[in-house]
Amino acid sequence: MLTTSTGCAATRRDLIRLMGVMVDLYCASYATPPAAVTLDIDDTVDVVHGRQQLSFFNAHYDERCFLPIHVYDTAVARPVAVLLRPGKTPSGKEVRDHLRRLVRRIRRHWPATHITIRGDGHYGRPQVMAWCEENGIDFVFGLPGNAVLADAVEATADDIRTRRALNHKPCLRGFAETRYQAQSWNQKRRACARIEATTRGLDIRFVVTSLETGPAEHVYETIYCARGQAENLIKLHKAQLASDRTSCRSPLANQMRLILHTAAYWLILTVRDAIPKTHVLATAEFATLRLRLLKLGSRVIETASRVRLAFAAACPDARLIRHISAGLMPAAP
Repeated sequence: MLTTSTGCAATRRDLIRLMGVMVDLYCASYATPPAAVTLDIDDTVDVVHGRQQLSFFNAHYDERCFLPIHVYDTAVARPVAVLLRPGKTPSGKEVRDHLRRLVRRIRRHWPATHITIRGDGHYGRPQVMAWCEENGIDFVFGLPGNAVLADAVEATADDIRTRRALNHKPCLRGFAETRYQAQSWNQKRRACARIEATTRGLDIRFVVTSLETGPAEHVYETIYCARGQAENLIKLHKAQLASDRTSCRSPLANQMRLILHTAAYWLILTVRDAIPKTHVLATAEFATLRLRLLKLGSRVIETASRVRLAFAAACPDARLIRHISAGLMPAAP
C-alpha cells in the first residue's frame, strides 16, 4: 500500500496536489520564463495482468491495459504530466479537460509564454482544436486521410508520382497544403500533406495546424516529426524506469506509482544535465547512467559534517562522479 507522509493511503486530493507539483517542478526548471514552449502529448499502452480498476480490453493491442497520457517538453527532455487513464482511446472532451487544467497551472508561472500543443491523430479532436484557438494555443496534430483530402492534393501527388517514374527514382517526396473542414469542425483549418511516391505506390500523411506561417514542408518535417522524440522519452519512463508496473488494484495507488516513477525520471535527468556536454555520457540513456554511475560498490563514511564515498582506485568514472556531486551540491547559505 502506497501511503502519504501521515501514514494514510494517498487520497484523490493528495494526488491532484502532487500532479500540480509535477507541473510546478517543470516550470521551476527554467531559470526564466521561456518565450515559447512546445508540449508533446501522447498515450502509451500499459498492459495489466489482473483485474485492476480502469483496465479495459483494447482491441488494437489485444490486451487488457491502461493508456496513460504523458506530456513532455521534448526540447529539454523534461516531463510535464503523467496521468493514469483507462485502456481506451481518449475522447475529445477528455483531452480538452486535461489540457485545460494543465495550461491553467502553467499560466500561473508563465502568463506570457506562447504554448504549442503537438500530438498524433488521437488528439486532433474538434473540442481540442476549438479550445486551443479560443485560448491562444497553437497546435499541430496528426490528421487521418480521407477521399476529400486526397482529392485536394491530387494534382501535387500526381506530379510527384509521375516525376518519380520518369526519373526511375526509388523514392520521391513532396509537400502540399489545403484548407479543410470536417463535418464536426466549426471552421476550415490548414492541412499540410507529406506525399511520398515509391516503387510500391503512393503514401500520403496529413497534419492539421493552427500555424499560418511557414511552408508545408517545415510544418510537417521540422515541427510535426519532432514529435517522435516524445516516444523516446516515454520509452525511458516506461522501459528504463519500469513505470508500467502499475500492479495495484486501486487506480489511486497506480497513479501514485506513476508520480514516483516520474520523480525518479527527474532525479536521473538532473544527474545527466550535470554531466559536461562534451562527455560521452551527456546524452546517454537512463539505463546506461544507472549502470555506470549509480550501481557501483563504494564505502560510505559518515562524519558529523559530511558523507564520504570511497570508490575503488580503478573506478573508470570517479572523476565524473566527483564533478557531478560538486555541481549538484547546494550552495552555502
